[in-house]
Amino acid sequence: MRRLDFRSDTVTQPTPEMRAAMASAEVADDVLERDPTMDRLERRVAEMLGMEAALWVPTGCMANGIAMMVHLERGDRFLAPAAAHVLGSELGTAAWLAGGMPEALPWEAGPGKIAPLQVAKAIGNPGPYYVLKTKLLCLENTHNFAGGTCLNAREHRALVETAQARNLKIHLDGARIWHASATTGDSLADLAWGADTVSVCLSKGLGAPMGSVLSGSRDTIEKARRVRKMLGGGVRQGGVMAAAGLVALDYLPRIPEDHAKAQRLASGLRGMGFQVAEPETNILLVPVIDIPLSLQLMEDAGVRVLPVGSALRFITHRDLKADDIDEALIRIQPLFTQMLTTWEGNRPMV
Repeated sequence: MRRLDFRSDTVTQPTPEMRAAMASAEVADDVLERDPTMDRLERRVAEMLGMEAALWVPTGCMANGIAMMVHLERGDRFLAPAAAHVLGSELGTAAWLAGGMPEALPWEAGPGKIAPLQVAKAIGNPGPYYVLKTKLLCLENTHNFAGGTCLNAREHRALVETAQARNLKIHLDGARIWHASATTGDSLADLAWGADTVSVCLSKGLGAPMGSVLSGSRDTIEKARRVRKMLGGGVRQGGVMAAAGLVALDYLPRIPEDHAKAQRLASGLRGMGFQVAEPETNILLVPVIDIPLSLQLMEDAGVRVLPVGSALRFITHRDLKADDIDEALIRIQPLFTQMLTTWEGNRPMV
């Protein structure tokens, strides 16, 4: 039985065009001199985001970690929406390496969203020397664990202006900013407006085998390049990977196809009786009673997903076809009763 993999949009395989570009990439030692293909990718991403400069890094976790290390001093406080990736999915990098004290803000403006007044209150007023100093606001667009919800340009700008008025730096975890742009119709530059740094991912939704890009001012990116080297991120002939990233960016016009797949999947699951919100992008959260049982049932049916809280997370991507969505629904249909029961065999769940 062929497995249908909805665990992430990072499970995609490099396309033949990517493999060809990687094989023929013009390269040089990026530590001793600039790799020409890497330079092209970084310039292209910076331009798309309306930034001065950019830096390729192997992972999104490293991109966010470098931004934190550039913006924070040890003991500085930073704010982020609850369940943000930088808070719960990056092994405490912000505290461990950057020395930051995180504060999670509840979603007062909708799933995955915080409100400007809420941010202003959280920043507070200057106090004695011994109180925490709030130095950074981290935003995430789209918000992964809220189900791929988007900030539009107006919402983003209001949050940024609130933070700037209190002299905070702003880092945007824009791993899936491509999806936010496709949904809202706002340009990438408008969605990145005012941010001091923006990280974007070339594998999530775009199909590159690896790589993220951190953008910001020239001075900030020069500092970031030093931090990348400190973390072991000297990439030498990095143009081999950058070439795949350049091809991945050509996939941007097809992002709405993945959103349509998620909507089709959500509609089918609602038809069975699952309580599923309409997805804004390519992420779908499906609440179930028993996570371990549901995961096993899905795995046995050849449908691979991951748990997020009390829900199963489905992410649609370029390697899943429309027919795969229909096939997944056919496989899930017989499992509905077992997935939404409070009984396991002849005893109640505990």
